[in-house]
Amino acid sequence: MNDLLVMAQIAGRRCALPAHDVSSVIEVGAVTPVPRAPDFIAGITAMRSQALTVIDCRCALGFDPDNWPRDHRAIVVKVENYSYALRVDTIEDITTSAGEASQVPGGFGREWSRASTGMVETKDGPALLLDLPQLISGPEALAGAA
Repeated sequence: MNDLLVMAQIAGRRCALPAHDVSSVIEVGAVTPVPRAPDFIAGITAMRSQALTVIDCRCALGFDPDNWPRDHRAIVVKVENYSYALRVDTIEDITTSAGEASQVPGGFGREWSRASTGMVETKDGPALLLDLPQLISGPEALAGAA
């Protein structure tokens, strides 16, 4: 397979996003809250005069967003013609996969099983390959997918 992957950490887990889904990595400036938005939507921010919806990935998975190291960078992705800035714990590196994605093994929890398309091996070890549409839909959508 040898696809390029952007590696990140969310809630203590190594995660991978296909590099072709990533527009850029940005420094997140001010995030403006959106009234009545679900908790997993941190707000909106700007990138080169374009509005981005900021997704708190921990909260979108159903984890407690408090007391975690906030990287001031975010991974920018586009899903169905909308741009999102994904706030993660840390952004690690770009690497290649060492094969096809396999099924997510048991023990990771329902959140991860629904928000990932599989487990992929990299030179630095295994990582969960994220399902972007599921992730940006938030925990309610993940709960409904069960």
